[in-house]
Amino acid sequence: MADAQIISEAPISIYQLKKELERIKKRDSELNFRANKTEEYLGQVAALKNPDELFGRIMKLNIPRLREQHVQKIIDIAPTTMNDLKVIVQGYTITLNSESMKKIVETINEFLEKK
Repeated sequence: MADAQIISEAPISIYQLKKELERIKKRDSELNFRANKTEEYLGQVAALKNPDELFGRIMKLNIPRLREQHVQKIIDIAPTTMNDLKVIVQGYTITLNSESMKKIVETINEFLEKK
């Protein structure tokens, strides 16, 4: 078996993973057992129609210290209250002030209402 090398790492959301699985399914005509289970799970959990638009809107808020990986996780969970967002952010070594958190939650709620 060949030695695998990691060329680069980039955080992806569950929506990007879903697209990647669809691409692999078209290429290989079927997925393996784990990929099928993952696709089944993503079908149940991934509910947003246009997560790329939401990602862009959150990034445009220009919140200091908020990185792409944080935004991806926020989109995956889509918190609708500040308390939910606090729980997500606690898993990282960043702190957001209440004004920034309020902007993020308002953006997510606007996006969910338009859906």
